Amino acid sequence: MVLLLALWSILLVYSSVVTLAYKYHGGNAIFYVFKHALFVGTGFGLIYIIHRINYRYFSRIAQLLIWIVIPLLALTLLLGVNVNNASRWLTIPFINQSFQTSDLAKLALIMFVARTLAQKKDDLKDFSGTFVPMMGVVLLVIGLILPANLSTAVVLLATSLLLMFMAGVKVKHLLTLVPLAISAIAIIIILAKTSPDFFPRFETWNNRIENFISGEGNSDGNYQTDQAKIAIATGGFMGKGPGNSTQRNFLPSSYSDFIYAIIVEEYGFLGGLVIILLYMALLYRSLRIVQQVKGSFAAYLVLGLSFSLVIQGMINMGVNVGLLPVTGQTLPLISKGGTSFWFTSISLGIILSVSRSIQEEEKVESLKQNRYVQA
Repeated sequence: MVLLLALWSILLVYSSVVTLAYKYHGGNAIFYVFKHALFVGTGFGLIYIIHRINYRYFSRIAQLLIWIVIPLLALTLLLGVNVNNASRWLTIPFINQSFQTSDLAKLALIMFVARTLAQKKDDLKDFSGTFVPMMGVVLLVIGLILPANLSTAVVLLATSLLLMFMAGVKVKHLLTLVPLAISAIAIIIILAKTSPDFFPRFETWNNRIENFISGEGNSDGNYQTDQAKIAIATGGFMGKGPGNSTQRNFLPSSYSDFIYAIIVEEYGFLGGLVIILLYMALLYRSLRIVQQVKGSFAAYLVLGLSFSLVIQGMINMGVNVGLLPVTGQTLPLISKGGTSFWFTSISLGIILSVSRSIQEEEKVESLKQNRYVQA
């Protein structure tokens, strides 16, 4: 499933980067396709390497990684590459490649929450001893992501809370976050109105939400969603065919945030449905792994990582078809990306590492049974 999505993404990126190619590389779309294919190829290399590592090592890695991520997020807010009033990227020295620290934070936080839930599985009903310390780390990471990337912060918070709920954390403990969230929203609004430098993206968030609710205005968000709707409407049932998109010439971010609209335009309703079914199949296979695995950490790890990928994908598709306001979330494994594809690959590698451990345990059990029968 992952291979199919990734190979399809190469065709889609080739089709959707036309305007980008004419703007920066004299119409040479092959440059972007080759670069994307390179990230896809190295991403599969990462999947293979990670899946060969025993998943139990990731419990220790999570303990260290979470405390590396926190200062990295703070550094990004202060010194990160600023695009559209959002400091989301840090540049990797020597290779001149930027990456979103929120991608690393997403991976680190899910691993941390999975580790904590597994270690405290007998004390999950303890509010002050388990829930508060765990939630404190979650909110700290979310708070550092929020100023520059609201949608990622929301997805990560939703994934963490869903994981806690499924692990058995009391609902009344989770509900204590409601007044905290209301207070936080009020503080953000006050700070944004009085000191705009604290939340430079606030006006963008506000405009997107207002335009989504009213359906009026001439904002960039409305223009994008209007062009996406045209692409989807003209795609029909069977689509225009690969490479025949016209809205790619008018749709900003047609190769990333709005690539699903290009999928439906070129491959029609059927193509869009296939993408949804592939994500659902990916989630189903992950849940099957959870059913078969014995350790709590492994189960929570697979649940968190798979939920994160699928929720992000569903949000992207929801934005493209007009069900959600514009968020800036890409379509995992399909949108043109660099290091984001790597982090997605690492997540998939960890899921496959857990799956591999199940197969190895089954082999050991089979050998033991054979020896017993022979004896």
